[in-house]
Amino acid sequence: MSKIVIDHLARVEGHGGITVELEGDTVSNVQFDVFEGARLLEPLVRGKRYDEVAPVLSRICSICSVAHTLTSLKATENAFAVRVSPQTELLRELMFRGESIESHALHLFLLAVPDYLNYPSAIALSADKPAIVLLGLRLKKLGNLIQETIGGRAIHPVNAVPGGFGKAPAVEQLIELRSALMQGVADSDAAMDVMAALPAADFCHCDTVYAALRSPSVDSYYAGDEVMAVSDGSRAIVHAADYKTLTNERAAAHSHAKHSTFREKPFMVGSLARLTVNPRRLTGKLAVAKKRLKLQLPADNPMDNNKAQALELISDLERALEIIDRLLRDGVQDERTVPIHPRAGTGTAITEAPRGLLIHSYTYDDAGRITAADVVTPTALNAASMEQHFRRTVEQCAEREEAVISKRLQMIARAYDPCISCSVHLVRRR
Repeated sequence: MSKIVIDHLARVEGHGGITVELEGDTVSNVQFDVFEGARLLEPLVRGKRYDEVAPVLSRICSICSVAHTLTSLKATENAFAVRVSPQTELLRELMFRGESIESHALHLFLLAVPDYLNYPSAIALSADKPAIVLLGLRLKKLGNLIQETIGGRAIHPVNAVPGGFGKAPAVEQLIELRSALMQGVADSDAAMDVMAALPAADFCHCDTVYAALRSPSVDSYYAGDEVMAVSDGSRAIVHAADYKTLTNERAAAHSHAKHSTFREKPFMVGSLARLTVNPRRLTGKLAVAKKRLKLQLPADNPMDNNKAQALELISDLERALEIIDRLLRDGVQDERTVPIHPRAGTGTAITEAPRGLLIHSYTYDDAGRITAADVVTPTALNAASMEQHFRRTVEQCAEREEAVISKRLQMIARAYDPCISCSVHLVRRR
């Protein structure tokens, strides 16, 4: 028996690796190794007041802190039957879009593109092709500016609170954002040029189950109450309150992240899943870009998640600009937050973080203190699917050179854009 071991998976967030065991040419075992220690944040929030929960749980991640904050707030508001104002919904969506712009730009141009062009890092890429790296950095900076302007700071926002916002953005701030977004939309054309010119990454094909929120509208897809799972032309609906029928979490001996399957099959979440579940979003400029990237949906190649992120980058920039134009047109009101009246009960929220479905579910007592919390992240949901695609990558590789297989495995892993720190989930032993 031989092994291919990647001890450290580079250019992803967190610490993880890949192990493949071979018996001759047969793949006998595949592991996505997640060996970061348990974060223990779910038990940490037990006994906390409802207004203390989001600031704690946003610390799960510094890249997806907006998604964790807003999903946490939505779960709390659902538990207390709170309905926020339309302006709050718009501002929250704008924060989501800013985070997605920042995250996708970072992943595509600084983490994924070096793989396609045979560079070991973005630093090495910048020495020969500085325009690509500078493009990614500009877009990342724009995403951070949106988060900072609306959320109060670029990481771990403080302005979003239960029932609304602490302080609405000033008109001058929105005008500044609009100017920056106009440049961002122009940069998206250059981004598409870069992505369309990349060599094909056509080394893994696999029937894949995709899961994503079903969009209530073409424009807004970051929040909803129904998850759609798509497989072999069939479509299944899972409501937010029934999320455990989708996640079906189980412990994996080699990983501190639990694995999830739906109807006994691994499933993929993220940009490619969102476009597969919501293809009607791909109209106009996005339809042209999809054709230019040669993206077929449903896809059978997980590397196409990079193409899907590029399409979402265009969509996020244009939608953020639409939201700001609407806010400037209608006027931003200095609203008070919706009053919160704690009560005993459970609230569950599902949103689309940059990497896919994010679930927060809380149970409160009648004093508004948490008695139980459950957080399920995109990378944890993707873990079993990643292992499936690792296996197919090795099985479909005609070359048996370890360096070739190792590079392909790492490219597949990075195409998922994993946040390994987020994936760690406490396993309780009774």
